[in-house]
Amino acid sequence: MSKKTWLITGAARGLGAQIAHAALAAGDNVVATARSVEGARAAFTDHVERLLIQPLDVTNPTGPQAVVDAAIERFGAIDVLVNNAGYGQLGIFEESSEQDVQRQFDTNVFGLTRMTRAVLPTLRRQRSGHIINFSSIAGVVGVDMCTLYGMSKFAVEGFSVNLARDLAPLGIHVTVVEPGYFRTDFLDASSARFAGNPIGDYEEIRSKTEAAYESYNHQQPGDPAKLGPAIVQLANTKTPPLHLLLGSDAVEIVRNDLTERLAEIKAWESLSRSTDHD
Repeated sequence: MSKKTWLITGAARGLGAQIAHAALAAGDNVVATARSVEGARAAFTDHVERLLIQPLDVTNPTGPQAVVDAAIERFGAIDVLVNNAGYGQLGIFEESSEQDVQRQFDTNVFGLTRMTRAVLPTLRRQRSGHIINFSSIAGVVGVDMCTLYGMSKFAVEGFSVNLARDLAPLGIHVTVVEPGYFRTDFLDASSARFAGNPIGDYEEIRSKTEAAYESYNHQQPGDPAKLGPAIVQLANTKTPPLHLLLGSDAVEIVRNDLTERLAEIKAWESLSRSTDHD
């Protein structure tokens, strides 16, 4: 198995850090990006001879290209791009501001596409590579108080499945990863943001859902330490999947949703078909 070079965004903590540690442990090179270089350096003490830490705010239009240039200068190639950087804007849509929407998309969607665009010329020249985009079960099914976050992750899903069609003839793979609930700091204030501007009509659902999230924080079933090796295994698969659910909860939630969707299609099939030309 040949050594790979990974470029991982949002690698200072959480799932990004776990993926970086697993790739380094597998003997690969890693370009780890983070908004805080100091924080990233503190997270990595082993295999530093195969590690390049680069500052990156994915909302900066020029940032991704600078990282790609540094990666090529140091390692000569990029084999795996992991678009992991992002955060969760939680809350009721009507209570969220226009700025909330813009910030969520600028990071979770436009930041991801900026990074991808910067890497693609390298992957095209190589005629190889694997782009792994982190979505969420919230990008596959509806989740309470996740309208903005869910919108952004549904966009990541749409981008990924269509990008895969662009790149398949060039030998470049795309996988969109759909994790369930993992025991990270995702629901902490450092990662999640909640909408302000409370509206009385939403008080019951808001209070109930916020309490559920608070009680679930750091009780999630997914083990981040097991996710990193799973992504390394994915990257070493000759024919990787287009979609990958991670976590037993993700499997059950999405399977149940697909079952309900099939039933809905059947129930409304007559009306659906009625719009064809005679």
